[in-house]
Amino acid sequence: MATRENTVMVSKRRVPQVEQIKSIDPRDYELLRKFMSEQGKILPSRLTGATPQLQRSIARAIRRARTMGVLR
Repeated sequence: MATRENTVMVSKRRVPQVEQIKSIDPRDYELLRKFMSEQGKILPSRLTGATPQLQRSIARAIRRARTMGVLR
């Protein structure tokens, strides 16, 4: 059996400039893709480093972009 001492922790993906984001536009494809997985799911804030308020606005913008047809 392997012990936890021998395992290597894999660093989680984080978006580095979360603090610099003021507003999120649902038409900004490149910005929204940073907060989505390859399958198109919204990444949780523990992976992106977003605050709760920013995470809600990100999720709202992604849902609106999907409705508008900007994202799949």
